[in-house]
Amino acid sequence: MIAFTKSHTYFKNLNTELLGLSVDSNSSHLAWVYDIYCKTGVKVSFPIIADRNGEIARKYGMIANDISNTETVRNVFVIDDKGIIRTILIYPLNIGRFIPEIIRIVEALQMAECAKGSTPANWIPNQPIIVPAPKTFEGLLERNEEIEKNRNGMSWYLSFKNAPKQCIEGNEKKKLE
Repeated sequence: MIAFTKSHTYFKNLNTELLGLSVDSNSSHLAWVYDIYCKTGVKVSFPIIADRNGEIARKYGMIANDISNTETVRNVFVIDDKGIIRTILIYPLNIGRFIPEIIRIVEALQMAECAKGSTPANWIPNQPIIVPAPKTFEGLLERNEEIEKNRNGMSWYLSFKNAPKQCIEGNEKKKLE
């Protein structure tokens, strides 16, 4: 909770909201939040839902029945503005989440959507993206010519481009706000 709170501004600048879910009671949440504040000075800045019977956690596969019938694993869901789950990360109980990777995932999802392409392995902001493969034979031939001319790919099915200016500027603008 502390790490997410400390990074909340980054998420907000990416037009992303944080929400916690726990099978503990609201009273437990208040005690955690208060204890965190007293010991660290950090005020948890996002809501935490009390899922006492674990109904929501079970629907989302957050209860690791082989470990416990009540303890949740540490899941992270990235859900888009249409309510579609775009990414699920599952961390064991004894491993902390890696916030920079979660932020990178949000940035990659937003870039891929804005630029109408895909981000390659190990992509980080401001790197080229993968151009969607052509859908016709003519498109394939055109792509091969473009690759030959620009040296921007390996084959018709794997070529790269810089993200459109509005996608880069949009993400940079969000980060500065």
